[in-house]
Amino acid sequence: MNEALVVFVRSIIGFFTLLVFARILGKQQISQLTFFDYVLGITIGSIAATLSVDLSSRAWPHWIGLITWTAIVFILQWISLKSSYAAKYLTGQPTVVIKDGQIMEEAMKTIRYTISDLLEQLRDKGVFDLTQVQSAVLETNGQLSVLLKPEFQPVINKDLNISSETIGLNTLLIINGKVLTDNLKQVGADRFWLDAQLKMQGINNPSEVFLAVFNPGSGTLYIDKYKDNM
Repeated sequence: MNEALVVFVRSIIGFFTLLVFARILGKQQISQLTFFDYVLGITIGSIAATLSVDLSSRAWPHWIGLITWTAIVFILQWISLKSSYAAKYLTGQPTVVIKDGQIMEEAMKTIRYTISDLLEQLRDKGVFDLTQVQSAVLETNGQLSVLLKPEFQPVINKDLNISSETIGLNTLLIINGKVLTDNLKQVGADRFWLDAQLKMQGINNPSEVFLAVFNPGSGTLYIDKYKDNM
């Protein structure tokens, strides 16, 4: 069989195998990416790449390797969900690096976290003065969570007794000229209401609209037409 065709077929198999396994593992691999998860992801990806282009060996051993590595990750995730004690060792736990304004040198030394790393991540959070920090926690995914001292925390509307509008998640009603009927029902509206809103904007047909987004919190409808007047 032609080598190019073999690579093509193997790549298709590898692609859909990875797609299925990624769905099985869920979003935890991305949302809580620890160093161990990162290494596992690279390893699984390397096996899939070898499956595609390594014509010196048969495909099934690589496929078995993909199944094995994915199964191990899945089992470890299941164990971590069932046992907090096991999760402590399998996925790690957050480490307090600043407590009550004091840097925890011993804790940083244990996890091999340098003062340069700490200062860099504080700057990334917009904190350039250590005296403003009440607490800081290094999460298992390497991100630094920072709690500022009360006098340095930003003022919110509640502090000033200012009432604010309810904020809701935007809902797509029209995209690429197509009305999303199910989304209309979700916001308690119908096609007649939508047509009336469009006519108020001088739009006779939804096909003229590139994007229409409704905010249920404020009750506002954002409309962007294909033909914009610049």
